[in-house]
Amino acid sequence: MARIAGVNIPTNKRVVIALQYIHGIGPKIAHDICEIVKIPGERRVNELSDAEIIQVREAIDQGHMVEGDLRRSVAMNVKRLMDLGNYRGLRHRRGLPVRGQRTHTNARTRKGPARAIAGKKK
Repeated sequence: MARIAGVNIPTNKRVVIALQYIHGIGPKIAHDICEIVKIPGERRVNELSDAEIIQVREAIDQGHMVEGDLRRSVAMNVKRLMDLGNYRGLRHRRGLPVRGQRTHTNARTRKGPARAIAGKKK
């Protein structure tokens, strides 16, 4: 099992698909990494040599923020907004949608499960 950027990527999948298991790498970046390292698209992870795995690691390290660093950066950006006290920061603090979505109905993902209101039913 190959370990790249602290993640065990699945061995029986194609390299482009397996790289997407790393937080911060999507289809486009995974395809670009395979082009940089010159790995054909139909190769599987278990068919890679150790040298190719090292090349993939180096390509990710030099050009992309992934996993822990990316998560920390996003968390710091949200914390900065909350500390500034601007509108987006207040929405984050209250656990409401940040980007202008309606909250009268829907928004259950951000607001959590619906809570019953006492004396509402008549």
